[in-house]
Amino acid sequence: MNKIVANADEAIRGIEDGMTLMVGGFGLCGIPENCIAALIRKGVKSLTCISNNAGVDDFGLGLLLQARLIKKMISSYVGENAEFERQMLSGELEVELIPQGTLATRCLAAGYGMPAVFTPAGVGTEVAEGKEVRVFNGKEYLLEYAFDAPFAIVKAWKGDAHGNLVFHETARNFNPLMAMAGKITIAEVEELVPVGSLDPDHIHTPGIYVHRIFQGERYEKRIEQRTVRKPS
Repeated sequence: MNKIVANADEAIRGIEDGMTLMVGGFGLCGIPENCIAALIRKGVKSLTCISNNAGVDDFGLGLLLQARLIKKMISSYVGENAEFERQMLSGELEVELIPQGTLATRCLAAGYGMPAVFTPAGVGTEVAEGKEVRVFNGKEYLLEYAFDAPFAIVKAWKGDAHGNLVFHETARNFNPLMAMAGKITIAEVEELVPVGSLDPDHIHTPGIYVHRIFQGERYEKRIEQRTVRKPS
C-alpha cells in the first residue's frame, strides 16, 4: 500500500483546532520540523501536545508556543524554553508534567492497545494526586492511562512507501513510541527510498503503524548546547 503524500501540508490534513497531537523528538533531536511548520501555516489552535519537551524558543514546538497555538503541554521537561516557562508560570499554558518513563510507558500502552498500566513512578509525589493507587507484592503503584491521540507526527532518517521507518542514532528517542500510539501516524523522512531497499532487520518502526509519509526538506539539525574547550 502506497502511503506517500506530496508534502507536509497534505500530510497534516484532518488536524483541526482543539485536537491532541503526539509529537516525536527529544531535546532538539528527531523533531518533525516540516509538520510543525505546516501546522503554523494552517493556523490550527488550542492544541494539546504530548511530547518529551517543547524544543527551544525559536525551534521545534517552541514555534507553536510562540504563535499561541498550544493550550496544553503534556511533557517531562520544561527547561531550555523560556517562552514555555513564561506561559506556564503566567497561567497562559496548561502543563501536565509526567515522569519520562511514564510518558514512554503510556505511549507503549496506546500502541499495544492496553487501556492502562501500573507504575511505581510518582508514588508519594504530586504526580500521584487524584490517581488510583494499588499495592502489588507490598509495593504501591499508580494507575496511568494510555494516551488517546487522533494524530502522531514523527521524523525518521529513512522510510519507504509502505511506511517502514529507520531512525538514526539518538533521533530514535520517542519517535518509535509516538508512531505506535497515534490513531493516524504521519512520518516525515530525510530520505524516501524504494520499497525493498531497507534491510528488514534494520527497520525500527514497521509500516503497519504509519499511515502517511513524505520526504521532508531543509532540516536544521540544531545542537541544543555546544560546549567547547577554551584555547590553550
